Amino acid sequence: MKILKKLFREKNPSTDKGLLIFDNTSEVIRAENILKSHGFNVKVVGPPPHVRKGCDLAIEFPIVETMGVLNVLETKGLSPIDCLPSNDGNLKPVDLFHIKDYGRFLMVRAANMKITIHKSSLTIVNISGGGCPDVPYLAACLVGKKINEAPEPRTLGHTLCGYALQLAYDKIKELCWQ
Repeated sequence: MKILKKLFREKNPSTDKGLLIFDNTSEVIRAENILKSHGFNVKVVGPPPHVRKGCDLAIEFPIVETMGVLNVLETKGLSPIDCLPSNDGNLKPVDLFHIKDYGRFLMVRAANMKITIHKSSLTIVNISGGGCPDVPYLAACLVGKKINEAPEPRTLGHTLCGYALQLAYDKIKELCWQ
């Protein structure tokens, strides 16, 4: 109940968002998959630095769905270590994405991973960032392929870097087909 009282201090719960804070990245990825499979509109974001508790990712969700979100996670044996309103000025999530247009090239960074494509050919020209052991493998599998023909990073890697690269991959595909 303490979590719910904290969440509903906000003025407009119909449009406000909440943040689920977890111990580790695996829990965030698992929570995202569970909640999306149950039809919840959730997004992985970076929590503000002062509320991070072991993980550089959090789940943002519509605050009016707090009970449903927490109930679904509980039935799957997953509990966040905190649940906070994110519309409060100092609790705004950090945007995971940085987009840079270099003229002929477009780069998208998600968290610590970057993907760069040649804009006219849509060919992946670079994968970089992170420190996970699968980054060189991911780069070898993706560089030189057209973005719409390349395998999804989630099918190749299983680390935080692979997950972040998937986010960047999805964002760059979205930008290419806007």
